[in-house]
Amino acid sequence: MFFKIKHLPSPIQSSASTGPILRTAIFFLAGATTIGCTSLAGPQEISNGTLNSIRLTDSDEKVTLSPNNNPAVTKPRSAASRSPSTDSKIIEEQPSETASPLTLTEKSQQLFNRLAGQQQEDTERAQQLYQRADQAFKAAAKQPRSQAAETFTQAAELFEVAGNTAPGTALQQDAMFMQGESLFFADRFVAASDVYERLQKEFPRNRHIDKVAARLFSISRYWIDISKAEQSSWSPINLTDSKYPRLDAKGHAIRVLDQIRFDDPTGRLADDATLAAAVEYMRQEKYQEADEFLTDLRETFSDSEHLFIAHLLGVNVKLQTYRGPKYSGLALEEAEKLVRQTRERFPDKLASTEEDFGQRLERLDAQISFLQAERLRYRAEYREKRKEFGAASYYYNLLLAKYPNTPHAENARERLAATDEKPRKPAQRLSWLTTIFPDSTAKDAPLELERPVEIDSSKVILR
Repeated sequence: MFFKIKHLPSPIQSSASTGPILRTAIFFLAGATTIGCTSLAGPQEISNGTLNSIRLTDSDEKVTLSPNNNPAVTKPRSAASRSPSTDSKIIEEQPSETASPLTLTEKSQQLFNRLAGQQQEDTERAQQLYQRADQAFKAAAKQPRSQAAETFTQAAELFEVAGNTAPGTALQQDAMFMQGESLFFADRFVAASDVYERLQKEFPRNRHIDKVAARLFSISRYWIDISKAEQSSWSPINLTDSKYPRLDAKGHAIRVLDQIRFDDPTGRLADDATLAAAVEYMRQEKYQEADEFLTDLRETFSDSEHLFIAHLLGVNVKLQTYRGPKYSGLALEEAEKLVRQTRERFPDKLASTEEDFGQRLERLDAQISFLQAERLRYRAEYREKRKEFGAASYYYNLLLAKYPNTPHAENARERLAATDEKPRKPAQRLSWLTTIFPDSTAKDAPLELERPVEIDSSKVILR
């Protein structure tokens, strides 16, 4: 079953420096084929401010998972009012008998066994409890939504007891999955995510792994949407709503996305979760973390459908992590390398007339060249202030050789002409004092490992 992409406008603005590329990320995030999964979608118009959100939306008409694993067709609600469980309409062809919840005696016995560590396998009783839980789950499917949450909660309790009564068995796997489903449809997403993650941890190769990943992806999507909608809220603490965590919903969302990658690194949603986490980090302006996820996506998921957008976003993020001419230029060098790789690997996408990817990449490349030339100019001017005209001449000539079309090139020509007749090295005074007290690096010196060397500028070949 597949999902379409729906483009939804977002009220959240974005940074002008990251916007032109991010608006295309949604287009490349195809919907996952797993039941119950939604996809990242919707190209956004970019404006000044914070980063434009990448909406995790559903199609106009979609197939969702019903309690009896039958597909149901639903219509989407507005993004502000819906939750993952409201997107999944629960249907049942025939009415089911209402099951009784756990009695007080059963709850007491379950608590005693848990505290005493006496969880022993009783397959027959586990099957009886599972059937009761299944009846409660199906009964909740027929109830109005206002009443169904309580019944789903009762079903979750029964599934939990059934699983604990048959520890380490296939029945416990099914019971834990259905416990998570019951909590999910009861709109208790925090508790549901805990159960899903415990299932993945205790049974790494369970047969529900794809459906669990889809549910966790939907929950993380909802938490991200909540954090966007309530980013101006006066209270950062949630004390009443069980749909999302008490603190830092967006942080929990990224943790869940990362857990999806960890639980099933070769699964259908591993690359989707990686890109979703990177985009959310970009929205939060945490570019170093976003760069790590995008790098992982390019290196680990070489056949991902998101590979092209990971390259474009990667160039943008590299530029965002660059601190300025005083600091290391490693980010710019990696950005230059990424631009070359993008041109070599995706010439068809860059040549496409439907999107202006080629022009965007050219603009990014021009920005990189400008910043690299700025670094060389800064170093040349620093050496010129110290009257080390030989080293300054070297940097000016290097700037002209590598970046002749940047605005800094004209300044380099003027300074070369002005310092051409000056001595290559400054006069050394009180050399004996310098030997005793070596000159420390000036506070405005460029912060880099290598030290400029005195090189005859006439040996620099201009191309």
